[in-house]
Parts: sequence; structure tokens; C-alpha cells
Amino acid sequence: MKDLVAKINAEFETFKTESESLIEKGVKAAGPRARKSTLELEKLLKEFRKVSVEESKK
Repeated sequence: MKDLVAKINAEFETFKTESESLIEKGVKAAGPRARKSTLELEKLLKEFRKVSVEESKK
């Protein structure tokens, strides 16, 4: 579970960096990278929810 949380944090940092590049610096190529990060975050957060529910049942 710690590994999963670390992956979520790393992906969020990627999203944060890319979205700041898009908004503040106007780097248009950062937009697709930020959107890709949101899709990966969605997958990781669903996995976290699944693992968390399983852990709570023990």
C-alpha cells in the first residue's frame, strides 16, 4: 500500500508541474501531459480504493 501511495504522490507531482507549465508559462505541450497524468491518477486512485477496502475487511 505504501508503494501505491508513493506512485500516487509522484503522479500528482507530475500533474502539478505540467499544469503549472501550461497555466503560468503557456507551454501548450504541457496540456496533453497534464491530461495524461489525470488519467493515470484516476487508475491509481481506483486501485487505492480497492486495496483500502480490502484492508479494512481484515
